[in-house]
Amino acid sequence: MSTSLPDGSPAGFSRRRLLAGAAGLALLAAGCTAGDGGGAAAQTSAQDDRLAAQLPVQEAVVAAYDAAVAADPALGGEVAPLAEQARTQLERLRAAAPGAAASSSGSSSSGSSSSGASSSGASAPAPPAGGDVRGWLREQVAAAAAGHAAACVEATGARAALLGAVAAGLRGHEAALA
Repeated sequence: MSTSLPDGSPAGFSRRRLLAGAAGLALLAAGCTAGDGGGAAAQTSAQDDRLAAQLPVQEAVVAAYDAAVAADPALGGEVAPLAEQARTQLERLRAAAPGAAASSSGSSSSGSSSSGASSSGASAPAPPAGGDVRGWLREQVAAAAAGHAAACVEATGARAALLGAVAAGLRGHEAALA
């Protein structure tokens, strides 16, 4: 049986009060663990490095869109919004990767073909001449989405959210290209 207060509201905890209490406990717990010293700095640096390692992966996606449009100009109008979204995702990754933004943006054409891209396996080969350019592009996008998703698992906080969002966006591209 439920009891009511004089104003008609139910007695006990409302959902709003319960959620506010849970949020307060989460903030308290975060505050208690925030000062763990050098371990957090080392973890942050490692995560920054992992995030920066995803730049060549996304650069390869942007290059794949450009190569696909060059190989099949009729595809250009259809994939233009997807290509623009991939470029926006790349800029977000650059902005979030400390120190990588300056080095990547200044050398994106040479960086994507040098050791940065080859070590991640992210450089996109040329689309098949006269072949299924759309299918090739879908494969490139799928591989990049899988790479970002794998990196997301090893990240925390905003880095994980960003990588997850980019991976999910690319999965949407993959579906649109199907």
